[in-house]
Amino acid sequence: MLAAIAWRNLWRNKLRSAVIITAIAIGIIGTVVTDGFMSGMTDQRVNAAIANEVSNIQIHNPAFLLNEEIKYTIPQAQKTGNTIRKNQDVKAVSLRLKCQAMASSAIAGAGVTVYGIRPDDEKQVSALHEHIIKGNYLSGKQRFSAIIGQKLAKKLDLGMDDKVIVTLADTTGTITSGAFQIVGIFKTSNDMFDESHVFILKSDMAKLMGFSSASSNEIAILLNNNHSTRSVVRELNKTFKKEIAAHQIVIQSWDQILPILKSLVEIMDYFSYLFLLIILVALAFAIINTMLMAVMERTREIGILMALGLSKRKIFSLIVLETVFLSITGALVGILISISIVYHYSIYGFDLSFVAAGGLNSIGYSSTIFFRVSNNFYLATAIMVILIAVLSSISPALKALKLQPAKAIREDI
Repeated sequence: MLAAIAWRNLWRNKLRSAVIITAIAIGIIGTVVTDGFMSGMTDQRVNAAIANEVSNIQIHNPAFLLNEEIKYTIPQAQKTGNTIRKNQDVKAVSLRLKCQAMASSAIAGAGVTVYGIRPDDEKQVSALHEHIIKGNYLSGKQRFSAIIGQKLAKKLDLGMDDKVIVTLADTTGTITSGAFQIVGIFKTSNDMFDESHVFILKSDMAKLMGFSSASSNEIAILLNNNHSTRSVVRELNKTFKKEIAAHQIVIQSWDQILPILKSLVEIMDYFSYLFLLIILVALAFAIINTMLMAVMERTREIGILMALGLSKRKIFSLIVLETVFLSITGALVGILISISIVYHYSIYGFDLSFVAAGGLNSIGYSSTIFFRVSNNFYLATAIMVILIAVLSSISPALKALKLQPAKAIREDI
C-alpha cells in the first residue's frame, strides 16, 4: 500500500521528478561510459603488451635480470621449453636470445634491444608478424636479415633492403658488429617499442655472440587465456621447483615484468569507482533538495495522515520509498542507455585516430578503443544508487516527522 502511494506521489509533480530522473540518468551514463572507455584502454594496452612485447610469462636466468649480461643463459633451455609445451594451458613457447646493443646507420645510431628468434616459433607467441607494414617477416632462408620498427627506421633514415649495423658485446666482453639487411618494417600501437627493438634470426645472433644455436636467455610463453596467467605461473613454479631453488631460472608473469602497467590497471579500476561515488554524492544534494520541497508542499496532507493515525514509522517509510523510487528510476534509465552505448563501442570501437599518431601511440595505446564494463561495476552502481537514495531520504523524512498534526492541517499551501 505504501509503495503504491509513494509511486503515485512521485508523479504528482511530473516536471520536477523528470528533471531529477534525467540528472541521475545522465550521471550514470557518464560514469558507466567513462568506465567502459578506461577499461577498454587498459585492456588494449595489456593485450598489446602480451601479444607484441612480453607474452604472458617469461623465464630467465636470475643473473640475467640484474644487468642483462648475455652470458647468463638458461640451462637446458630446449628441455625446459619442451616441458612447458606439455601444459594444456600453454598455447606456444619461443626460445630467444636477447641483448642490449647499438643499432646504427651511416647518419645516426640508437640504443636498442635485439632479439634473436626462430620465426616459426615466434609467430605463434608474438603477433608482431601481423604488424609488418613494409616487406616481409623473418624467414630462415635469408641469412643476416632483420626487421625493425617504423620509428627506428625513420630515426636511422633506413628503408627496405638497407643495412643496419648492430654492435654488441659477445660472451667474452669483446665488442663485435654485424650488418643486417632490413627485410621488413613493423608498426605497432606502441611507438616506444617500435623505436627500440630489432629482430634477427637466432642462428645469426648466436654466431655473432659466440653462442651455440641451442642457447637461450629468454623463454616467452603465450597462454590460451590471459586470465589463467597466475595459475600457470603457480604450476610452472611447482614443475621447476628444483631449478628455481638452485637459482637457475626465475619465472615471471607479465604484470611482474611490467609493474607500471599492472599499477595502471589497478588505478583505472579505483578511479572508476571513485568517479561513480563523486557523481552520486553530487546527485544526492539534488535529491535531498527535491524531496524537501515535496515534503514542504505536502505539509497539510502529511498532517492529515498523521491526525488520522498513520504512524511516524510509516510516514518515514513513505518518504524513503519515494526517494528510492525516484533514484532507482533514474538509475535504470541510465544503466539501460549505458548498456546500449557500451555494447555499440565494444563491437565497433571508439575511433581516436585523429590523436593516435601524435598522442596515444607515443604512450603505447591504439587508436581504436573497445569499451568494456564488468558486471561487478553495474552491480556496484545499482547498490550505491540505493544506498545514496536511502541516505538522501533521511533529512526530508525527519523534516516530515517534526510536523505537528494540528499546525500542519492549518497550513494553507
